[in-house]
Amino acid sequence: MADKRSSNLAEKVLARLGADIRGGRLAPGDRLPTEQELTSSMGVSRTVVREAVAALRADGLVVTRRGSGAYVAENPTGPFRIAAPPSGSLAAVLDVMELRLAVEVEAAGFAAERASRKQVVQVRGALRDIDRALKSGDGAVAEDFAFHRAIAEATGNAQFPRFLAFLGSHVIPRQSVRLSVDTPVERRAYLERIQNEHHRIVDGIVAADPVEARRAMRDHLTRSLERYRKLAEGSKP
Repeated sequence: MADKRSSNLAEKVLARLGADIRGGRLAPGDRLPTEQELTSSMGVSRTVVREAVAALRADGLVVTRRGSGAYVAENPTGPFRIAAPPSGSLAAVLDVMELRLAVEVEAAGFAAERASRKQVVQVRGALRDIDRALKSGDGAVAEDFAFHRAIAEATGNAQFPRFLAFLGSHVIPRQSVRLSVDTPVERRAYLERIQNEHHRIVDGIVAADPVEARRAMRDHLTRSLERYRKLAEGSKP
């Protein structure tokens, strides 16, 4: 639990410094606030600050100079980054789901066209892992993400799994937003509906039918999107 809290605090520092750099408040060549200044102003530990600065350095936003500190890079564009949606943030969840819809529909089609026998086996294995998790009463968030990652791998294009790995498992929205299902029976029925949609996607891939695979993935993600849009509408005052 402590590691998760530290990671969340590092994301907070990272977001703050990244915004200062991209917004021009810290210009190329400027020195970042010292560790002591950041720990004092943000109420975090030195370890958290160091983790955030290391991430900025990995992103190419800052450079460090031995004995001098960290400075904004000369060309601080940095990579595209999506932080985990804040807990309960339906707007952030919907944004990420629309992005997934734009990418994963094509991924399913490419997987149907290009997947090797081994990759098809891996996709089917990921589907069975969800089945096992659901039977044990688990929410199957990690297994759900692994399933979509397996489809991305089956495209034969390394950028698809890299994209999903970059987004991370928080793209599975039910771990950050509670649906309005009140009983274990209702929740199980909801998860089984999702799994039925997964089975249809796999059927399209196994049949090497890109049209059906795309249609099944589009229906799956669109239905999920609609579920959360309705939830968002219901939460408005």
